[in-house]
Amino acid sequence: KQVLLRARATPHFSMETEVKPLIPDMEPAARELAESLQAIAEPLREVAGYLRKLLNEKAAELESTERSRLEGAAIGIERRAAALPAWRSMLEALSGETPPEFADWFAIQRHQGREVDVGLHRHWIDPSKPFARAVLEEADGVVLTSATLRDRPPEIPEDWESAQMRTGANHLATPALRFSVESPFDYADCSRVFILTDVSKTDADLVASAFRELFLASGGGALGLFTAIHRLRAVHARLAAPLLHAGLPLYAQHIDPLDTGTLVDIFRAGENACLLGTDALRDGVDVPGRSLRLAVFDRVPWPRAHILERARREAFGGNAWTDMTTRLKLAQGFGRLIRRHDDRGVFVMLDRQMPTRLTSAFPPRTPIARMGLAEAVREIREFLHP
Repeated sequence: KQVLLRARATPHFSMETEVKPLIPDMEPAARELAESLQAIAEPLREVAGYLRKLLNEKAAELESTERSRLEGAAIGIERRAAALPAWRSMLEALSGETPPEFADWFAIQRHQGREVDVGLHRHWIDPSKPFARAVLEEADGVVLTSATLRDRPPEIPEDWESAQMRTGANHLATPALRFSVESPFDYADCSRVFILTDVSKTDADLVASAFRELFLASGGGALGLFTAIHRLRAVHARLAAPLLHAGLPLYAQHIDPLDTGTLVDIFRAGENACLLGTDALRDGVDVPGRSLRLAVFDRVPWPRAHILERARREAFGGNAWTDMTTRLKLAQGFGRLIRRHDDRGVFVMLDRQMPTRLTSAFPPRTPIARMGLAEAVREIREFLHP
């Protein structure tokens, strides 16, 4: 009710709103729910304890299937009981103040216009704090490594501060040992970055036509990355027929009834397929060779203006935080292209409003150019099919 009263009406998309101030009947409802959760906590523990006792006392009599069911039930009940104190804390905070290390909000989750979940949410503003406490401090040693571990802000090209912050190393009493190595790839020779200047990102027909011409120029082996599912669907509807006519298979996350891993496996198996997706594909695709030689972003992947994102932006430096997270997304997308020494790849951004300061996301010596669609098509053909 509070979400519907306060959030901007969006019939097909999820909505959220701040916890404070509460609507008049929210506080007593939260208090009643907290008391109900408290009332079931001890019975849940007793049931789980009884199941554990049964597993111990009847060990010689229980069949394997019975034992598995009882153990699974005990684990499930214990997991639910363990969550109750945190849930009660969240509910009790509604009548007080949210702890400063957390962000709280109400949300309605929607899928294709249908409401699928409602809830009170709490997340760490800095998730590296619990990670450092639960993992880093308890381990004898930890190695954290990634090709995109460090940000590359234009004013501080050798920045370790963001890596320290994102990994939790800055919460440790003992300073972390830091080490970086140069990439083995010659990006000046094997890669190109094109930022298109004549495609309107708000016109679905023009965006789809740009994807079509770019995919045809590369002859497939193309990954299209979108910042919103509804834009992916709009482009897919306009792209399927012309690519089919050209003999280029087209697959799409959120449209084809296959999980992401299977879609990537199918895409990887051929050299001329095209794949559309969102952030899961941007961050988790490993396709070496000619099966992936073109990556196209529909827009600059700015962080969405969620309540949690706003809290993190305020805590970690405002615009500097926004730029850093965006550069890391761009670096992840670019990183899909060059996986081995004989790879060649082109990264295309359709958003002409991409700021120059974000181009430091790409590896040093990577050729970067702003140009129109027609010129980009010619350059892609010459570069990928010399």
